[in-house]
Order: sequence, then structure tokens, then C-alpha cells
Amino acid sequence: MNSALHPRTLLVLGRVANLPTVWSNCLAGWWLGGGGNGWKLPFLFLGVSLLHTGGMFLNDAFDADFDRQRRLERPIPSGKISAQLVWRLGFGQLGMGIFLLLFCGQMAVGAAFFLALFILFYNFSHRFFTASPWLMGACRFWIYAGAGATGATGLNGWPIFCGLALAFYVAGAGYVARRGNSRAIIPHWPLLLLATPVILAIAMNTGSFRLRAIGISALVILWMGRCVRTVFQPGAINAGRTVAGLMAGIVLVDWLAVAPVCPFWLGAMFPVLFGATLLLQKLAPTV
Repeated sequence: MNSALHPRTLLVLGRVANLPTVWSNCLAGWWLGGGGNGWKLPFLFLGVSLLHTGGMFLNDAFDADFDRQRRLERPIPSGKISAQLVWRLGFGQLGMGIFLLLFCGQMAVGAAFFLALFILFYNFSHRFFTASPWLMGACRFWIYAGAGATGATGLNGWPIFCGLALAFYVAGAGYVARRGNSRAIIPHWPLLLLATPVILAIAMNTGSFRLRAIGISALVILWMGRCVRTVFQPGAINAGRTVAGLMAGIVLVDWLAVAPVCPFWLGAMFPVLFGATLLLQKLAPTV
């Protein structure tokens, strides 16, 4: 075991490349919950970020035995950090994340509690539970719920329905990930889940709002098509690259959720977060 803990080890454990997608979830959910309450946003963003990174630490802790057999480059089997320390850091971040959400209100901290539960259930079961992609999706839903509860009007139908649409999208990405780099044929029905946010956006918006939704929907569809095109080709696929692209697409899905009703300054933040995700994916691996 290395005596000095390198900062990159913590970045890899926390899958920090996915943090901009978490922040875009918070932005979208908060705006759909009425915006306002600006003083709560630091607690929301930091709390949810800690829940995310804590969950990612615990993912490696739960998977330590598997990684020792299949992924020796991961921090624990490579000896860069001890499993015991990863367990402590993971649970510590979950606890601190829930504590920070206390400042966002009772409903927000309730959502944080359920988010932590789903994170733990996913990390424990994803190696043997075939429906685990739905648990991934549920985690994103609870981020939307907590962010919506932080807004001035509180949790309402918009963050709930948009959170559910994102959950379907993430579940679809999860089923693509389960194929791995094998030559097994992936059923195409999970790819339909990726289209759920687009379907919801077209259905729930009317008039000029629908026109805005159609514009961002086209962008979402083009990006999804770019990511999954290899799924329809014979032979092995680079599942890591495909899933990384779909995870970056979460930011575009969030943009689609708020695009019909958000001001320019808010809409401009989503392309920035999308670019930040792609950049971070090059600097620190997420798988």
C-alpha cells in the first residue's frame, strides 16, 4: 500500500467526470421547482455532490473482490488506497451530504435520504441484480426531487415527471452498459428508454414552448445516435465510450427539461456543463 495518497486516486474513486451531470440535475430540478431561494443552492450543490462521490467511493468498496479479479487497475486492487479507508470516506460523504441537505428543507433532506438508500442498494446489488439499471435511474430521480423541493414553489409535477423521464434515460444507458465489451447481442428495447425525455418534452409542451423543446430534442437525438450507433453494428463495442457519451448526454436531457421555460442565462449553463463533462472524461475515467 502506498504511504502517500495521490489526489488523482480520489478523483478516480469519485468519478468526478460525472459531477457536471449532477450539477445540471440540480439546476434543472431547482428551476422546475420554482427557482429562487438562492441561499440554499450552495447546500444543494455541495450536498448532492458529496452523495454522488460518496456513492462512487462505495461502489469501489463493494466491488473490491470483483476488481481484484477483473480490474486490477482500479485504486483498491492496485494498492493505491485501502478498502477500509474507502469505506470510511464513502459513508462519511453520504452522511455529510444528507446533513447539508437539511438546510434545503424537510422534503429535500427526505429525498437525500432516499437517494442514499438507492445508492447503497445499487452498489450492493448491481453485480447480480439484472434490474439494477433502474436503481441507477432512481438515484437521478431523487436528485431531481431534492432539487425541486429546494425551489421557491417546492416539489411539483414538473420536477417529478422530468425526473422520471431522466430515470428512464439513465436506465437505458445502464442496460447498454451491462453488455460490456462482449459480442453478445444487446436487445434494442432499452434504447427506447433513451427517447423518453424527448417524448415527454413534445407531449407536455404546446405552442412556442413546443418549438423550443423540438430544437433541443433534435440535439438530444443527434447525440444519442452518435453514442449508440455501434450498438447496431456486429462484433464487440467499446461499451465504456458508449456509456460515457450517454452519461454526458444527461446534461442535454436536463437542458431539454427546462429549455421551454428558462431564461437565456440559465440555458447557457447547460452547454458549459456538457463541455465540462466531456473534458473531465478525458482527464479521469468513470469506469
